[in-house]
Amino acid sequence: MIVLNVTYKCKAGMREKFLEKIVSEGIDVACRAEAGNIKYDYYMSADKADEMLLVEKWRDADAVTSHGQEAHFKRLGEIKDEFVEETIIEKYVAD
Repeated sequence: MIVLNVTYKCKAGMREKFLEKIVSEGIDVACRAEAGNIKYDYYMSADKADEMLLVEKWRDADAVTSHGQEAHFKRLGEIKDEFVEETIIEKYVAD
Protein backbone atom coordinates (compact mmCIF):
# COMPACT_ATOMS: atom_id res chain seq x y z
CA MET A 1 0.00 0.00 0.00
CA ILE A 2 1.18 3.52 -0.82
CA VAL A 3 0.25 6.37 1.53
CA LEU A 4 0.56 9.98 0.44
CA ASN A 5 0.25 12.85 2.89
CA VAL A 6 -0.22 15.96 0.79
CA THR A 7 -0.03 19.27 2.64
CA TYR A 8 -1.47 22.24 0.81
CA LYS A 9 -0.28 25.65 1.97
CA CYS A 10 -3.01 27.82 0.52
CA LYS A 11 -2.88 31.48 -0.35
CA ALA A 12 -4.15 33.66 2.52
CA GLY A 13 -7.85 33.12 3.16
CA MET A 14 -8.26 30.66 0.26
CA ARG A 15 -8.31 27.26 2.02
CA GLU A 16 -12.08 26.87 2.23
CA LYS A 17 -12.57 28.16 -1.32
CA PHE A 18 -9.99 25.64 -2.54
CA LEU A 19 -11.84 22.75 -0.92
CA GLU A 20 -15.20 24.06 -2.15
CA LYS A 21 -13.86 24.10 -5.73
CA ILE A 22 -12.53 20.53 -5.42
CA VAL A 23 -15.88 19.30 -4.11
CA SER A 24 -18.02 21.29 -6.55
CA GLU A 25 -16.11 19.80 -9.50
CA GLY A 26 -16.34 16.29 -8.05
CA ILE A 27 -12.60 15.76 -7.98
CA ASP A 28 -12.69 14.11 -4.56
CA VAL A 29 -15.45 11.71 -5.63
CA ALA A 30 -13.66 10.86 -8.88
CA CYS A 31 -10.43 10.08 -7.03
CA ARG A 32 -12.20 7.83 -4.54
CA ALA A 33 -13.82 5.95 -7.45
CA GLU A 34 -10.48 5.11 -9.09
CA ALA A 35 -9.31 1.50 -9.19
CA GLY A 36 -6.84 0.93 -6.38
CA ASN A 37 -7.96 3.83 -4.20
CA ILE A 38 -8.38 2.95 -0.53
CA LYS A 39 -8.69 6.42 1.04
CA TYR A 40 -8.87 10.00 -0.20
CA ASP A 41 -9.79 12.48 2.55
CA TYR A 42 -9.12 16.14 3.31
CA TYR A 43 -8.43 17.52 6.80
CA MET A 44 -8.29 21.13 7.91
CA SER A 45 -5.48 22.21 10.23
CA ALA A 46 -6.77 23.33 13.61
CA ASP A 47 -3.99 25.86 14.16
CA LYS A 48 -2.84 26.85 10.66
CA ALA A 49 -5.66 28.72 8.94
CA ASP A 50 -4.24 28.32 5.44
CA GLU A 51 -3.18 24.65 5.57
CA MET A 52 -5.06 21.55 4.54
CA LEU A 53 -3.94 17.92 4.56
CA LEU A 54 -4.98 15.34 2.00
CA VAL A 55 -4.42 11.71 3.02
CA GLU A 56 -4.39 9.29 0.11
CA LYS A 57 -4.02 5.52 0.32
CA TRP A 58 -3.51 3.45 -2.82
CA ARG A 59 -3.29 -0.30 -3.37
CA ASP A 60 0.09 -0.12 -5.12
CA ALA A 61 2.43 1.99 -7.25
CA ASP A 62 0.48 1.18 -10.42
CA ALA A 63 -2.65 2.73 -8.91
CA VAL A 64 -0.71 5.90 -8.02
CA THR A 65 0.68 6.08 -11.56
CA SER A 66 -2.79 5.66 -13.08
CA HIS A 67 -4.14 8.34 -10.73
CA GLY A 68 -1.58 10.81 -12.05
CA GLN A 69 -2.86 10.28 -15.60
CA GLU A 70 -6.52 11.01 -14.88
CA ALA A 71 -8.20 14.15 -16.25
CA HIS A 72 -9.48 15.11 -12.78
CA PHE A 73 -5.90 14.91 -11.42
CA LYS A 74 -4.79 17.34 -14.11
CA ARG A 75 -7.74 19.60 -13.32
CA LEU A 76 -6.71 19.64 -9.65
CA GLY A 77 -3.31 20.96 -10.76
CA GLU A 78 -5.04 23.83 -12.57
CA ILE A 79 -7.15 24.63 -9.51
CA LYS A 80 -4.05 24.59 -7.30
CA ASP A 81 -2.54 27.37 -9.43
CA GLU A 82 -5.35 29.64 -8.28
CA PHE A 83 -5.51 28.72 -4.57
CA VAL A 84 -2.25 27.10 -3.40
CA GLU A 85 1.19 28.58 -2.70
CA GLU A 86 3.02 25.35 -1.86
CA THR A 87 2.36 21.61 -1.96
CA ILE A 88 4.37 19.20 0.18
CA ILE A 89 4.10 15.47 -0.52
CA GLU A 90 5.22 12.78 1.89
CA LYS A 91 5.17 9.24 0.54
CA TYR A 92 5.13 6.06 2.63
CA VAL A 93 5.08 2.42 1.62
CA ALA A 94 3.23 0.07 3.98
CA ASP A 95 2.70 -3.67 3.92
